[in-house]
Order: sequence, then structure tokens, then C-alpha cells
Amino acid sequence: MRAKVLVVYYSLYGHVYQLVEAAAQGVRTVPDVEAVLRRVPETLPPEVIEKLGAAEAQKQQAQVPVCTVDELTQYGGIIFGAPTRFGAVCGQMRQFLDATGQLWFKGALVGKVGSVLTSTATQHGGQESTILGLHTTLLHHGMVIVGLPYSFQGQMGVGEITGCSPYGASTIAGPDGKRLPTANELAGAKYQGEHVAKIVKKLVA
Repeated sequence: MRAKVLVVYYSLYGHVYQLVEAAAQGVRTVPDVEAVLRRVPETLPPEVIEKLGAAEAQKQQAQVPVCTVDELTQYGGIIFGAPTRFGAVCGQMRQFLDATGQLWFKGALVGKVGSVLTSTATQHGGQESTILGLHTTLLHHGMVIVGLPYSFQGQMGVGEITGCSPYGASTIAGPDGKRLPTANELAGAKYQGEHVAKIVKKLVA
């Protein structure tokens, strides 16, 4: 039986988009596991996105289909990717998850694997609090939480400024948003995707 992992995300400037693409690549390295990439609905009007200087990044993601809440039930595992806003998950992802009440009522996500990755503007801007905050929502849905184990050695080094923790892969965008995910951060996301896929495959079997 072929297992499927949904990678659903929000990314304004493209940092999380790069992370989730790497995570999807990691999922696809596991035989008989399919990765499906989706984005959550945008809540900002186009003129605001233009003023924020994010129009080009949004255009690059236009080919990614928008996810529906009901679609979440189709997958054995879900990797959520979203940037941090003031130490918590961005409003777009929060609004999407707040609409999953009927799934909770039915227990539709119980036993499915859930995993989270994120980005922040600064090194200590809430990467862990954002991921752990989303874990609370996933636990309410009865999901099986999977993080980024220390077997990913890239989170052990101190030779460079880098995201990634045992809670999940992450990147630092910089105060001006110009810092792109590093090779180590992308490697962490890919490792996390592969790790999730292996667990989903075992559970499906």
C-alpha cells in the first residue's frame, strides 16, 4: 500500500517554501511514499503583498495548489511549514488550522503523523515556541508528533549560525528577509521529510 505525506505550508517571502520543498524531497527518497505539496489560503490582499515586497515570491509559488481542510484526511502524515510572527505561527496557518474543528470532532486525524518546520527573522525569534505551539494543535487532533532527531548531526555544530532543533527544521531569514536557507538548514528539512516518511510507511503497513 502506497503511503502519502502532505507538505502544507505558508510562505510570504519564500523561505519556508524552500524548506518545504527540501522536506518533500526527503519524503520522496523513501520508496513507496508519495509527497504532495500544498499551500494554505492567503489572507492578505494583493496590494498589501505588493507593498511588503513579496509579490515576486508569491508569483513563484503560484503553481502550488491551495489546500482544503477536508484534504488533510487523505494522508498518513502531514508536515506543516509556516513562518513565525512574534514568537507564534503566522495568521494564515493559524486560520487554516482553526477551520479544522469538524475534523477534530470526527477524530479524522487521530493516529496520523504530524511534523512542523518554521522560519524566523532573527536567531532567537521564536523558532522553538512556534513549532511547540503548533504541536499543541496537532496533539488535540490526536496526531503522532515527529520532530528532527539528533541523528541529524547538522544541529549539533556551533561553527555557523543556523536553524534546526530537535523540534523541527528551521531557517533564519534575517531582519530584512534577505538571508536564504543555508545548505545545513535545507539538509535538516530534507532529513525531517525522510524521517517522517519512514514512520508514516511503517504505520501504514
